[in-house]
Amino acid sequence: MTTTRFAPSPTGYIHVGNLRTALMNYLIARKAGGTFILRIDDTDPERSKEEYVDAIKQDMEWLGLHWDRIERQSERLDRYADAADKLREMGRFYEAFETPTELDLKRKKQLNMGKPPVYDRAALNLSDAEKEALRAERGNGVWRFKLDHERIEWTDGILGDISIDAASVSDPVLIRGDGQVLYTIASVVDDTEMGVTDVVRGSDHVTNTATQIQIIEALGGACPRFAHHSLLTGPQGEALSKRLGTLALRDLREQGVQPMALLSLMARLGSSDPVELRSDMAELIEGFDVNRFGAAPTKFDVQDLFPLTAKHLQSLPLADVADAVADAGVPAELAESFWEMARENITTLGDLKGWWELCRDGAEPLIADEDREFIAEAVALLPEGPFDGETWGTWTKAVKEATGRKGKGLFMPLRKALTGMERGPEMATLLPLLQVIRARG
Repeated sequence: MTTTRFAPSPTGYIHVGNLRTALMNYLIARKAGGTFILRIDDTDPERSKEEYVDAIKQDMEWLGLHWDRIERQSERLDRYADAADKLREMGRFYEAFETPTELDLKRKKQLNMGKPPVYDRAALNLSDAEKEALRAERGNGVWRFKLDHERIEWTDGILGDISIDAASVSDPVLIRGDGQVLYTIASVVDDTEMGVTDVVRGSDHVTNTATQIQIIEALGGACPRFAHHSLLTGPQGEALSKRLGTLALRDLREQGVQPMALLSLMARLGSSDPVELRSDMAELIEGFDVNRFGAAPTKFDVQDLFPLTAKHLQSLPLADVADAVADAGVPAELAESFWEMARENITTLGDLKGWWELCRDGAEPLIADEDREFIAEAVALLPEGPFDGETWGTWTKAVKEATGRKGKGLFMPLRKALTGMERGPEMATLLPLLQVIRARG
């Protein structure tokens, strides 16, 4: 069975970059009728916070990305300890004691010599007595996985055939000196024991994947199918990483972005398929193919979400937005007609309040000097209320016959006088909702 996972760290709010990873893994699982796991990477007790775990769940539920089960890495530390012991017994795990400054000096020396800046494995030559002395002086060391210096190869679902020389990569640190288990081994143990078959993540993880393939093989696990999606940039190609804090999903929600608009964009962005608004999750699942994504950096512009949000809202019946219409202050008896008027003229549901204020309170008339007599004559011809969908046509026909005006010269001054705007909803649907005019009628 196809099994995928999304493994966020609860050290902050998830953003559009995280969503890309979550959505791809979710769609792969759902298309195959498989299992989608939400796995909380909370092995860092200092930075992990329960409020962020709750926020991750809320954001996923808002988007409709429902997980089949949830796992906490902090509850699986014994499994990682067992794996570490196994690696030690195999001679593939060793303790190293260099300080960050010493490692930095080593890297600089290697670069000056034209060599790749990889760890030189000096710790492998330490005697037991030397290790004891270093522990007494510096505390526990870090634990590194000893890579086999051979080529690591796999066929990536997005990048194609990948081949990395393990000799060009430092032996990865899997456990820190303070005992904290790092992602590299925790993820391997989890993926293996949870039967994860497909892993989609950012292209910044390619080197991690190479080392993890060797760890998986050392522990006797089966390698998942890997795919590495491109990283997002800003609309001008600028690095997005510094702005991701302002692109948290909850911030987009506050701005009125609709889930289906966001999902429709992210399910196609960076692929060979055009971005198209989908009506529901089933359409997204049906149309998804990870192999259609490219390796080039992918431009993301938050402004692209708003036309998609507007288009999505236009397709919704009142029942789907009834709460938002009520929150805008619209009386229940006018809700249906108000939504029919407003739906084509809003970008987000937050715009509803402004339209209701126009209906309820009227607007400052926008009347050119040359139109004042015309407007006065037109207002005098306004039919008795109540107004309905025929009132605008009946009224403008009478005004045309009385004044001789027609076309834009007839309709535009009336719109500006009633709404204070040059453009907006169909006046036939708006006029019955204008409370001040209704009272006058």
